Amino acid sequence: MNRLFAGVLALAIFGLAGCAKKVVLYEGDGQMEEFQPVQARYDYLSAKAKIVIEEESGKITRGTLSLRAKKDSVLWFTMSPGMGMEAIRGFFTQDKIQIRDRIGHDDIDLTYAEFEQFYGLKLSLDLFQNVLWANIPFEFDYQDRLLRVGKKFELTQVRDKARFFSKVETSHGKVSELVSNSLDDRGSVLASFPKFQDVSSQPFPAEVLFKLAYQLPEGSQNTIIYIEWTSIDPNSQALSFPFRF
Repeated sequence: MNRLFAGVLALAIFGLAGCAKKVVLYEGDGQMEEFQPVQARYDYLSAKAKIVIEEESGKITRGTLSLRAKKDSVLWFTMSPGMGMEAIRGFFTQDKIQIRDRIGHDDIDLTYAEFEQFYGLKLSLDLFQNVLWANIPFEFDYQDRLLRVGKKFELTQVRDKARFFSKVETSHGKVSELVSNSLDDRGSVLASFPKFQDVSSQPFPAEVLFKLAYQLPEGSQNTIIYIEWTSIDPNSQALSFPFRF
């Protein structure tokens, strides 16, 4: 269950190799004087990456993941430990989270409200999308706190009983660091995006490091997840999202 839950959060809040290609780093111009955060633009998207998961016990799991998405509608993924074996398949919509665990059989079929009640974290498809692609967690509005510090904007947002602190780079308008914690201290997420790649003239993460703290029935857990994106393809062509329990 620990690895399954960590994989869900990595896509949430919060990737997985194939034919690797050379990553072209995104070169920003550093001219964002007013706060204008950049959102990932796509209708449909497919991606692959390498992933390493380190559990609190010290156990390390390496694998690959393939991801497909229809913006604001569906997020679909498969994870594999190698040798062509599929370990986990996931399906996220605006209404619920569904996970098929083919190895541990710890399946998930929950609404977001049920997920929050069980794990202590309030999630949504929109939040998954934004954190995955280094967007600010929520649309900026009057209730948020915004400061400019050197070449970064520092944004604090409180939504749904959770606090989100984001550092947004003026050079490309994307989040470089994110810290989130529930106001009741049941869970927290730290995300660092050290490099961005140029994908169709857009900045997308090239690497990301997640540090997660969350609650399970057996107690609190800590997990570190490193993702290296090897392929991101935003396109307007329809994709399929096969899923069944």
